[in-house]
Amino acid sequence: MKEKIAFRDAQKECIDGQALRKYQLERLKETVGHALRTPFYQHRLNKVGIRSSDDIRSLKDLERIPFTTKDDLRESYPRGLLATDMKKVVRVHTSSGTTGIPTVIYHTQEDLDNWTELVVRSIVACGVTSDDVFQNMMTYGMFTGGLGLHYGAERLGALVIPSGSGNTKRQLQLMKDFRTTVVHATPSYMFHFSSKIGELGFTVEELNLKKAFLGAEPYSENTRKKIEEFFKIDVYNSYGLSEMNGPGVAFECIYKTGMHLWEDAYILEMIDPETKKNLGDDTQGELVLTTLCRQATPLLRYRTRDLTTVVKGNCPCGRTHRRISRIAGRTDDMLIISGVNVFPSQIEQVIMKIPEVGNNYQIYLAKEGALDKLTVKVELYSKLFSGDLQDLERLKRKIQDELRASIVITPMVELHEPGSLPEFELKAKRVVDERIKI
Repeated sequence: MKEKIAFRDAQKECIDGQALRKYQLERLKETVGHALRTPFYQHRLNKVGIRSSDDIRSLKDLERIPFTTKDDLRESYPRGLLATDMKKVVRVHTSSGTTGIPTVIYHTQEDLDNWTELVVRSIVACGVTSDDVFQNMMTYGMFTGGLGLHYGAERLGALVIPSGSGNTKRQLQLMKDFRTTVVHATPSYMFHFSSKIGELGFTVEELNLKKAFLGAEPYSENTRKKIEEFFKIDVYNSYGLSEMNGPGVAFECIYKTGMHLWEDAYILEMIDPETKKNLGDDTQGELVLTTLCRQATPLLRYRTRDLTTVVKGNCPCGRTHRRISRIAGRTDDMLIISGVNVFPSQIEQVIMKIPEVGNNYQIYLAKEGALDKLTVKVELYSKLFSGDLQDLERLKRKIQDELRASIVITPMVELHEPGSLPEFELKAKRVVDERIKI
């Protein structure tokens, strides 16, 4: 790439729209040039009349390019999307799906440097400095979340504790001994963490925690508030996916008014997932991204399957890259229950704002004859769990009514004692679907 990403403050990121579009076009042409070196894109682009980067004359030409999907990545395994000499590749990340065939993303050193700088920019936007102590409670290895935030915090100059996932007692001891100020974890692990602090002989007050970055699984605004209130910290929402490097695609700043998507590294499109037509910024749609600063595995118009909207207006922080809202759900996570489209995030949003509901829940689907049966299992907040049958029945009806108002369907609701549902130290398995597939 001609120019590496090195913008770490709001002032340098404040470029006007015309300058950004010119910058994006230059990088898009270069990215298409890289992509044409791969068997996959050479065939795909030649079919639509793009044989060199010179065939890209404006950003509008991007719409000539077919979408790339996760299935395309699987079918190109292992090297069909490698755009550079293998000697230049210094790292590979893979993720497997339901088919068992992994998706693979290769990185050159320059790719990793650019990714690291995006992460630095992201965490600086949240107020992290070289004085912070960063404890990374994410899985390392092939999972991009662990290494992505690790290298970014290290590049910034923060003290990094690569504690990895699990072993809650050790995590707490490290947090106390080294006066950790920032953590990175899944929302479900932070809930698990909060339920174990007292049991393991620690208190929130003896920790020096100030901030948390949550990712790797969807969560609601009410979940964020519960974690913030328990730990008395700021929780920041972030967005990333392994196909786009991992964390650092979009990040909230200290104002928490949506996630700044770094448009000098990615071209953002919003499409209707059914018609595949481009939508305006005012409509919720599926996020489509094109990489602009990756040599080894460039991806053009990648369908993320994530549903979001572009946030209107300007952010008080002064950054001018567009922001996206919290991910509302995934097109491939949508549940069809008795003919009604339901996203798990809708259910979480409802139950997590009810004070009596604790930190853990599960969505259970089964067949009752020919009909779908939806059961929402929730743990109750330990301090509010009285065991009084009349109170429990009233609470059950309240949860049912609020869920019906949101998702149309009236679910069965099961109330469980604190600590009785399965707990997760990594990604939570919130949906159990036992319906017979016909």
